Amino acid sequence: MAAITAALIKQVREETGAGMMDVKKALTEAEGDVARAKEIIRAKGIQAAGKREGRKAQEGTIASKVVESANGQTGYAVELNSETDFVAKTPKFVGFADSVLEDAVKAEAASVDEVLAAASGEATVKEAVEEAAALFGEHVKVGQFAKVEGPHVEIYAHKKSAEMPPSIVAMIATDEAGAAVAHEAALQISAMGAQWLTREDVPADVVESERRVATEKSLAEGKPEKIVPKIVEGRLNAFYKENVLLEQSYVKDPSKTVGDLFKEVGGAAVAFARVEVGKGEAE
Repeated sequence: MAAITAALIKQVREETGAGMMDVKKALTEAEGDVARAKEIIRAKGIQAAGKREGRKAQEGTIASKVVESANGQTGYAVELNSETDFVAKTPKFVGFADSVLEDAVKAEAASVDEVLAAASGEATVKEAVEEAAALFGEHVKVGQFAKVEGPHVEIYAHKKSAEMPPSIVAMIATDEAGAAVAHEAALQISAMGAQWLTREDVPADVVESERRVATEKSLAEGKPEKIVPKIVEGRLNAFYKENVLLEQSYVKDPSKTVGDLFKEVGGAAVAFARVEVGKGEAE
């Protein structure tokens, strides 16, 4: 029986595309015979894996946590996708999502690529996800990832129903004074889906596009040209009010804005993120 070394496992993985555990099992069953191991993989794993990869994974959950960091706190959120909500709500799937989050935190990951490359036991998160796909019998993938940092970080995890795991996670980083209203701000982010913190954060090309649309719409409505610029500015302000967090009307008291909440406590928001299951880039 040939020794089943890490190099041998790596070779077979590269030649077959199978997950690490599948390769180990196949090599063990084949007593180290690479050709036979490949046959076993073809018969048991690759064909099924290939079918899973072709299916969309748009259900799932979001694991999140706040950790202490050098400059205050850091919030992490990792979306793990499955094909069905049946799998997404199982304790094993939720537990696996939590383990992926822990690996991301340990690696201080800052992107999806860094999450996938993070160590997970003797393998990587990417390899662990491949193994999970075989375990759950569905296409499983890491979806969106978010990270915010500041003196204080608040997380609100929203469940669409009691039996399901979190499907929306809102995170906001504030200064120490802003911590007093951070929870309310997180609820706002979850419910209203702001895209930017301040109007200065809105990309110039987005502003220009909105300005063009507002201008063309005003002219198409037959508005006098001399008042179109004023109408356009009004429509841009409405766009900011809908999409900029600090300019949104506070859902619990529309007479004030989210920005007013922070002014009342003498605090400030630093950054925020919102992750919703199935809303990332299409596969």
